[in-house]
Amino acid sequence: MNDARADSPVFELGEPGPRGANWSLSRWLMLVSLVFAVHVALLFAFGLRKQPVSRSVTSPSTLKLADSPDELLALNDPTLFALPRPGDFVTAMWSQAPGVEPPSFRWTEPPRWLPLSADHLMSAFNRFMQTNRVAAFALRLKPPVRLSTPSRSIEPVLAQVSTMRVEGDLTRRRLLTPMDLPSWPYPDVIAPSKVQVLVDAVGDVVSAVLLPSDNSLEALSHYDLADQCALALARAARFAPAAHLTIGQMIFTWHTIPPLATNSPAASL
Repeated sequence: MNDARADSPVFELGEPGPRGANWSLSRWLMLVSLVFAVHVALLFAFGLRKQPVSRSVTSPSTLKLADSPDELLALNDPTLFALPRPGDFVTAMWSQAPGVEPPSFRWTEPPRWLPLSADHLMSAFNRFMQTNRVAAFALRLKPPVRLSTPSRSIEPVLAQVSTMRVEGDLTRRRLLTPMDLPSWPYPDVIAPSKVQVLVDAVGDVVSAVLLPSDNSLEALSHYDLADQCALALARAARFAPAAHLTIGQMIFTWHTIPPLATNSPAASL
């Protein structure tokens, strides 16, 4: 191996190598310039020197501006063919219509007044009244008064006995239990007792609630014993059977009687 290495050339630093191994920058620039010059020369030598002939334009496109921009805006109007326009056929016919002058009603002859005498005024009316007598009649400006009596008797303001009435959906069901309502010995009027009841399908009262009065003055005239009696009578009531639950009101209107005197007046000496 040492002999093979001895036969290969050895270059020292600073010694020139074989030809063409190391080219300088100037030599590369000269080579590129020479190739470019040869390329340009070949283009001029073999290139086509005939000038291109321009083609003539037969129908060139033209752009023409409208005389008035209103014409372009009128094309976008949806009422273009529905409403009359200043330049359409109908407007032109109206403008060419002949004008008709109205006739003149002025009289050229001066007015001629009829002669009228004050002595003959009302003469025709007087002759008519003398020949046509009108029978006298009485003017009835007011019709005669028609007296009538009420068809129903006027009930007293205060109830003579205690009563009970049913309101609401419960009026559709018949009351089976007879009501014996007492008259209360009380020195004043008793406000009605309103009881709201819920009746089942069999007819029994499931729930009974005493309703308060809407009027404050009526609330002061309530009697506790009468309210408790109304609540007990409502719970013991029985109605006709139905297919579903029914809610309504039982209103008790109480009759009062003067209370008995408990203390006799003292005897005078």
